[in-house]
Amino acid sequence: MATETVAKPRTSVRVGVQKFGTFLSGMIMPNIGAFIAWGLITALFIEKGWIPVAELGGFGTNAEGDPNVGIVGPMVTYLLPILIAYTGGRMVYDVRGGVVGAIATMGVIAGTDAPMFIGAMIMGPLGAWTMKKIDALWDGKIRPGFEMLVNNFSAGIWGALLALGGFYGLSWVVQRFTDGAGAVVGFLVNNGLLPLTSIFIEPAKVLFLNNAINHGVLTPLGIQQSLEQGKSILFLLEANPGPGMGILLAYMFFGRGAARASAPGAAIIHFLGGIHEIYFPYVLMKPILILAAIGGGMTGIATLAITNSGLVAPAAPGSIIAVLAQTARDSYLGVILAVVLATAVSFLIAAVILRTSKNKGEDDLSAATSRMEAMKGKKSSVSSALVGDRAGEPAGSQPGTLLTRPVQNIVFACDAGMGSSAMGASVLRNKIKAAGFPDVKVTNSAIANLNDTYDVVVTHQDLTERAQPRTSSAVHYSVDNFMNSPKYEEIVELVRSSNSEGAAAETGTTAAPGGDAQPTAAATSAAAGHGAHVAQQTAAVEGQAAEGKGVLLRESVILNGTSRDRDAAIDEAGKLLLDRGAVDVSYVHAMHEREESVSTYMGSFLAIPHGTNDAKEHINHSAVSIIRYPEGIDWGGKQVKFVVGVAGLNNEHLHILSSIAKIFTNKAQVAQLEEATTVDEVLELFRKVNA
Repeated sequence: MATETVAKPRTSVRVGVQKFGTFLSGMIMPNIGAFIAWGLITALFIEKGWIPVAELGGFGTNAEGDPNVGIVGPMVTYLLPILIAYTGGRMVYDVRGGVVGAIATMGVIAGTDAPMFIGAMIMGPLGAWTMKKIDALWDGKIRPGFEMLVNNFSAGIWGALLALGGFYGLSWVVQRFTDGAGAVVGFLVNNGLLPLTSIFIEPAKVLFLNNAINHGVLTPLGIQQSLEQGKSILFLLEANPGPGMGILLAYMFFGRGAARASAPGAAIIHFLGGIHEIYFPYVLMKPILILAAIGGGMTGIATLAITNSGLVAPAAPGSIIAVLAQTARDSYLGVILAVVLATAVSFLIAAVILRTSKNKGEDDLSAATSRMEAMKGKKSSVSSALVGDRAGEPAGSQPGTLLTRPVQNIVFACDAGMGSSAMGASVLRNKIKAAGFPDVKVTNSAIANLNDTYDVVVTHQDLTERAQPRTSSAVHYSVDNFMNSPKYEEIVELVRSSNSEGAAAETGTTAAPGGDAQPTAAATSAAAGHGAHVAQQTAAVEGQAAEGKGVLLRESVILNGTSRDRDAAIDEAGKLLLDRGAVDVSYVHAMHEREESVSTYMGSFLAIPHGTNDAKEHINHSAVSIIRYPEGIDWGGKQVKFVVGVAGLNNEHLHILSSIAKIFTNKAQVAQLEEATTVDEVLELFRKVNA
């Protein structure tokens, strides 16, 4: 019988451009401090600056008659593009990608006289992506002891080749593109058409598409124009806070309900804080207000063009403070007029629209904010100023969280990232796969290594406050039991509600009459393949164990522990690791330190003591020890019958922890483990779990 499948949803052009713009913004925004530093130095020390200094500004000649180089030119020629390239490369392939991307960008920089910002935004990610693909060719095939040699030489050789390619090829292409784009801007300026760009820029801002235009084209062209003329109008095409301020002022006087009440606070955040997205929901409530933004934007650009005003560097964020800080010496009057007149025109148009409208938007602010966050793809950092912190939060999550995108990445975080978090990740991974969402990635990490790229973060309740600042846009769940926390069902339900259609399309599932996703033959085959891989991995580990060099050895399993309390049990488990030469004594001390900060009790009579994140340097090789206490011992008020000592390098220990997690979430298998009379029965049970 044929199985009906759901067509894979298409990604809209808007979403594609938005993602591209977000990626470009991710390369530029972390380096805005460097742009500001360059802008301040330029405004002060160039020949037309406030305090002209030839040695710093790079004009005139020195005592020997040689041209002054200064620091303005080298900063914009070398520092800023290399920072952008490194950041873009790191986004793709961590530090290794950043280094290769920076090397590759030097070729583009040396191949032309113009600042290579566009070249850096191409070569940085490209160098990292290609390096990642090359590394994948020999992943796991390098002989032990040669890893550093291969990694360093491959990065150096490939970076050098990319630099040569950039010098002889890409630099010419980017130069032609820059010249062409500059000619288009020049045509618009010379013919008085530049204000028309607001017709595209202002709607793009509300749809979160402006980053592709602003950081992809306007900023690179503006910097080149600033070098030649000492300022550029292009920096203020998108950053002018006037259009948004006018709309918020109109709501303050002519709006109603929540929109009117929240507009003053939003205006402060927008105008002084420079967070323009705060006014987007007010436009989405009444889309015709985009005419007010366009009118204000056109007025501001026309004012800048008439007064020949501009900024010396990008103003980010778009705060009036940042705008004035980057204003050229001869442009203060024009820039201030551009902001004031843009505000006035936007206010007048918005006021007429609100006054003549029956619906003043008093009941739609929360819905508009949700639409804005849905377009953005995550919770807005300022939305709480409009609708409060708790709007739309999943049940069971921490305050201040909102997810408006499908769940794709879940991370379990603990102090060291190798013991309790690995166990919890394994348990939840199995639950999510059983629910029909095998493509949802569930990983574990040390809190110190977290970044804000995850959809859901799960931590022990004592560690949540440490994890939240690093992952502010994620949904946070706090648990006190990594093995069988009731929060797991809430997370599975969150995955189901946010991913059901996309998961069904991509994994080949179809909805059954009861509403549960049923795997097709393809999905079942993939699962079987995964099981075969795990079985092969387990067989390999057992083979190593027979040779005395596996992660879990027969002599590391004790069926009748002698300890009577928690600390003694940690010493007993640590001694097994120590006897194997897997760790040194400092690691055993760190196991106690870890236990004092957060308990490693997992539930189901299980504890997995392990060292802190800082103690990983005391691990010689991965190892696991298992001790059973038939009568049980007190573990901080919880009864523990099984203590698993963990010391892990890389991910070598994770398959053992996965086996343990599967056993301790199955009552029948826990009973088998309690009744085992030989070590071989314990090892056989782990083998059966992964078979």
